[in-house]
Amino acid sequence: MSEETTEQVVEEVVEPGQETDPVATLTADLQRLQAEYANYRKRVERDRAVAHESAVGSVLTELLALLDDVDRAEQHGELSGGFKAVADQLNSITSRIGLEKYGTEGEAFDPQIHEALMHDESADVAVATATKILQPGYKYKERILRPARVAVTDPVTGA
Repeated sequence: MSEETTEQVVEEVVEPGQETDPVATLTADLQRLQAEYANYRKRVERDRAVAHESAVGSVLTELLALLDDVDRAEQHGELSGGFKAVADQLNSITSRIGLEKYGTEGEAFDPQIHEALMHDESADVAVATATKILQPGYKYKERILRPARVAVTDPVTGA
């Protein structure tokens, strides 16, 4: 752009009778465009990270049934030899990716991370407690992929 064209653009933007410095106006425009571009880049990076986490979470969700089968085989002593090596490698890979298994007997019941499948009352507990883990829960980063399915024991209420 030549100086003549630049002055025409500045004159069109500025109201008649108002004096401005064309360099200051162009500098302000440049700064605004740089800020818009920086915000765009941040938004794209954030969206890309969310899409990546979502894709990894979807793949891990599909693997949960397989991990449950491996756990059941291990509990019944049917996991040995080459299958044990494959199961160990599968567990280490999912752990390295960030899949976390949770749910332990005796922890306080939290409806945000537990799904109650059975209910009982007992004088042995002071608060609602997950007394039996029927199926462990899994989470990836802060996202719950599957809640822990538990049997809940509530304290006895006076009737």
